[in-house]
Amino acid sequence: MGNRLSKIYTKTGDDGTTGLGDGSRVAKDSARVIAYGTVDEANSCIGLLLAATLPDDVREVLVRIQHQLFDLGGELCIPGHAAIFDADVEALEARLDHYNDDLPALKDFILPGGGEAAARCHIARTVVRRAERDSVTLSRHDAVRPQAIRYLNRLSDLLFVLARVLARADGQGEVLWEHARRS
Repeated sequence: MGNRLSKIYTKTGDDGTTGLGDGSRVAKDSARVIAYGTVDEANSCIGLLLAATLPDDVREVLVRIQHQLFDLGGELCIPGHAAIFDADVEALEARLDHYNDDLPALKDFILPGGGEAAARCHIARTVVRRAERDSVTLSRHDAVRPQAIRYLNRLSDLLFVLARVLARADGQGEVLWEHARRS
């Protein structure tokens, strides 16, 4: 295990820079810091989702994902580091297929909502989508492994499906977009 912080504030970031995992310093608004910061935000959103009442199997999946998001943040924070692999993406795909199999086909757009847990899941989904966009932005000028971007893409899909599952489990059902409504 690396160094433990005995003091939370270091004052080294007072100049608008922060240290990466490899010891280099970059601006706090650099694309790399934005990308791993958004991954951290997504992890926090999943933590908020975990504070809701959830089926045990969904809870297990989300806890595993939190650990992987922490790993992914490390990968983005340490240039050249690898922490997310093809097997991680494939595991998300397997969970996605598992949960999607029992859902009816989509015929309408779904609005975020459907109960507290489903709404929290939708928030996590949108933050993961932003983490994906931020990682793509970073990849335009720094190396980002394709597994990281694919992981975030599959994770947002999984969170969409889990929001559908949670809306049904809560008994509220999905909130469908009414395209023919009148103002």
